[in-house]
Amino acid sequence: MPFDASELAHRLAREAEAVCRHYLSNGRRMGRYWLVGDVRNTPGRSMFVRLQKSPKGPAGKWTDAATGEHGDLLDIIRETCGFIEFRDVVDEATRFLKLPRPHPDLPTKPVGATVKAGSPEAARRLFAISRPIDGTLVEAYLRGRAIFELHYGASLRFHPRCYYRPDEDARTEIWPAMIARVTDLDGRITGAHRTWLNPEGFDPIRLGKAPIDTPRRAMGDLLGNAVRFGTANDVLVAGEGIETILSLRYALPTLPMAAALSANHLAAMLLPPTLRRLYIVRDADAAGHAATAALRQRSEAAGIVAIALSPRLGDFNDDLRTFGIHELRAAMRIQLAPQDVTRFLVMAENG
Repeated sequence: MPFDASELAHRLAREAEAVCRHYLSNGRRMGRYWLVGDVRNTPGRSMFVRLQKSPKGPAGKWTDAATGEHGDLLDIIRETCGFIEFRDVVDEATRFLKLPRPHPDLPTKPVGATVKAGSPEAARRLFAISRPIDGTLVEAYLRGRAIFELHYGASLRFHPRCYYRPDEDARTEIWPAMIARVTDLDGRITGAHRTWLNPEGFDPIRLGKAPIDTPRRAMGDLLGNAVRFGTANDVLVAGEGIETILSLRYALPTLPMAAALSANHLAAMLLPPTLRRLYIVRDADAAGHAATAALRQRSEAAGIVAIALSPRLGDFNDDLRTFGIHELRAAMRIQLAPQDVTRFLVMAENG
């Protein structure tokens, strides 16, 4: 008996990663999501496919942060194969489900027998076993990036021996790492971000990051969440990178900020219900401009005033390292709302 659409979608969802590897071959797995450019398998990172069931929804559901499109795995099969008739989608899905499967993937990190690699629980454990950054390589790394006053709250930690695997078939390596906790709006840890560091100290070429292909990776539930510095009420600064946000936090230490970790995650970041004014840090590239536009549209639809903050160079850490803290504060003086200049900038300058 042929499957109906809901049954087919359910069976495909149980093998969501295999579906993505087959039909979205230009993407890659990141934590609990498959990232690709769009539903037609364009290279990129705008579209997120959920690989495991979570409180946010079932496996197989996808959202394109750039366009707002969403759907399930049947939609992916239809679009990547160019089908028009639904019976062709059914035939292809049925054929796929009969294909032999490769051996299961190895976990990305050995985190214990009872905790799934890349899960929110694994992220919570990693953050818990890490230590404060005072006097560690993390502190040296951030100071090498010209962030001399580290207003990071409790969001950053140091792990001296953090696992790193270049790819699924490679041997696991061990490097020191900066660990950042990713939290939801209630402060619950949903993920962790790792920046592997050069154990020999800060170097100007890689800016202190370890000499590996991908020195930054995240794990856990990231979509909608962020690395938070300070508790947001009515005003918030939101941007992509941790170092970019910490550069602004150095200049404005009492202004709450959040790092969404990528342009796509910035576009999809959830906002506090009490928020009245949002500063969106715009990185000087195409992805940064698109994320700013998408988040601005969502904010304004929710009645939140959205203001873009633009660096002179590629990002605000580039500005800080090139021009210094006083020039960065001068740039903020002409970009912040007048009431926030008084509330946050004047206090920082007089502090």
